[in-house]
Amino acid sequence: MLKKKITKILVGTNNKGKMREIRDLLPKNLEVYSTADFKIKSPIENGKSFKENSLIKARYFSKKSKMTCLSDDSGLEIDILEGDPGIYSARWGGKKGDFVKAMNRVFKELNKKDKDWKDKKIKARFVCALTLYEHNKKIKSSIGKVEGYISPVIKGKNGFGYDPIFIPKGKKITFGQMRPSKKHKIDHRFKAFKEIKKFF
Repeated sequence: MLKKKITKILVGTNNKGKMREIRDLLPKNLEVYSTADFKIKSPIENGKSFKENSLIKARYFSKKSKMTCLSDDSGLEIDILEGDPGIYSARWGGKKGDFVKAMNRVFKELNKKDKDWKDKKIKARFVCALTLYEHNKKIKSSIGKVEGYISPVIKGKNGFGYDPIFIPKGKKITFGQMRPSKKHKIDHRFKAFKEIKKFF
């Protein structure tokens, strides 16, 4: 446990959508830096889980910037696809991280598994692993999950990534259709952050 509260932090991501969402979770009085402020490129993510990859990023960005770092690794798991795209969620969008391409690939893979999938509730979840890293050691890792279903069509312009095809359990609309303030109160990143916020 830290002896004193963290007052400045580097958010270890080059993904602008994640940067925006994590910044919204952090206390307003915190000094927040992005990897762009240090012009740090992302490390190779060769972990076998969200937790491992978030640690790889937190350690790497912390060492490069000599700052306390909070890194996220997150993605979409679809049960019928045996957990895919999972830790490869961003990579399904290709080198340019094109999520329209990634969402269409999800539809293509679901069609291969079950031609009638659009008439069924295809179970899925968003998973987020957050890691806080400082002075060559991990302070805390936490995992947050939100269960839901795959929308048969892309809906909504809010959020980023797979948000327009994910309908959280108990809701009728996708994350992409939700107001950010509403989404941020129920999503996987918010849940993972609950265990991290005590350090600020």
